[in-house]
Amino acid sequence: MTSMSYPATASDLQESRLYSRITWRFVPLLMICFVFAYLDRVNISFAKLQMQTDLGFSDAVYGLGASIFFVGYFLFEVPSNMILHKVGPKRWIARIMVTWGIASAAMMFVSSETSFYVLRFLIGSLEAGFVPGALYFFTNWFPSVRRGRINSLFMAAIAVCGIIGGPISGGIMKFTHGVSTLHGWQWLFLLEGIPSILLGVVCYLVIDDRIEDARWLKPEEKQLLKDRIAAEPRSEASHSFGAALKQPTTIVMSLIYLMLASGIYGLVFWMPQLIKSAGTDDTFIIGLISMVPYLCAGLGMIVIGRNSDRTGERRWHLAACALMGAIGYAASAWFGNNTVILVVALSAAATGIIAGIGLFWILPPRVLTGAAAAAGIALINSVGQLGGIITPYMVGKIRDLTGSAAIGLYVVALECLLGAALLLWGLPRRIYFREPAQK
Repeated sequence: MTSMSYPATASDLQESRLYSRITWRFVPLLMICFVFAYLDRVNISFAKLQMQTDLGFSDAVYGLGASIFFVGYFLFEVPSNMILHKVGPKRWIARIMVTWGIASAAMMFVSSETSFYVLRFLIGSLEAGFVPGALYFFTNWFPSVRRGRINSLFMAAIAVCGIIGGPISGGIMKFTHGVSTLHGWQWLFLLEGIPSILLGVVCYLVIDDRIEDARWLKPEEKQLLKDRIAAEPRSEASHSFGAALKQPTTIVMSLIYLMLASGIYGLVFWMPQLIKSAGTDDTFIIGLISMVPYLCAGLGMIVIGRNSDRTGERRWHLAACALMGAIGYAASAWFGNNTVILVVALSAAATGIIAGIGLFWILPPRVLTGAAAAAGIALINSVGQLGGIITPYMVGKIRDLTGSAAIGLYVVALECLLGAALLLWGLPRRIYFREPAQK
């Protein structure tokens, strides 16, 4: 039997090679897309360091602008993923990327609070559906026993964005300021919006909606992949969106993701300002320092994701991640004036929350299938994005009133702690059934 023959009794090595090919075809591309999605979403945290002074925005105005992105995201997330379920990820993900890239680049024309709010809302509306669309796409190709590492790799884009996005954003703002009479923050939005448009075209050319559509796979390979998906165990799976909404577990998972998302947005929208407040003024140096928490998160989430797949254990891995986030945020608030300890604490928060988000997305497909998977995943994600509405504005308002972000960081720590509690005691244990150890 050759290594390219895949009967039902294919060896573990042959099957691993097949999934490796699929992973290399799709996951790096979608990771890069997510990097620029996140970069276009959060580069405002670096633009703030210049545009706030240039345009006279208060911290509350900035916080509201950062938050209003998620209003559009929340309103259009479920409809977007329902459309994706009908027309397929290939066309819809490409559309999402091209339109949000155009809107993100248009942020260079912001001149008032109104235009700031309108464009942020528009970017959120146009980006809605990308993350749940990609996660839904993975459920069509990978069984749950492999999705721990796949989801973790995909979510590692958040860490990659932080690692490369900080120095790139800080460098653009520092070295392009004044070029062609434009401010550094204007160049930031323009140069980081264009790649999203180009990647949308690549997605249309590379993505295959279903296993059956992949011309680069042999018939026996397609059959093996379909057999693995068909054999996947599910606990009381719901096939319709209405049935999914009636399940308490769907609501609890939405609340859990709300807590986790609140944690990540406290980090991405305020970390540059926290580092600046601790004593660093140079935007490029701030960008370099901001790499550290994301680098730790990137390494940590891969290790945690692999270990969770290897052991088949999800519940305690997830709860420990949320608890690590809570401890990191509390320490960030307490040691906010010490740059070294602050960065260590932010690294713990980033590792816990980002790793937890990657593992979390293994759970919804266990109770949702078909249209319910597309819409239910979008619903959970959109509820989670309410954390992006609440957290940036809350921290900004508290900072305006008290001159410090510490109280806001303590609140985020409590949110992470509540997420850990819900993970341990809010979901029925059958959702955490122990999967076979990954070979």
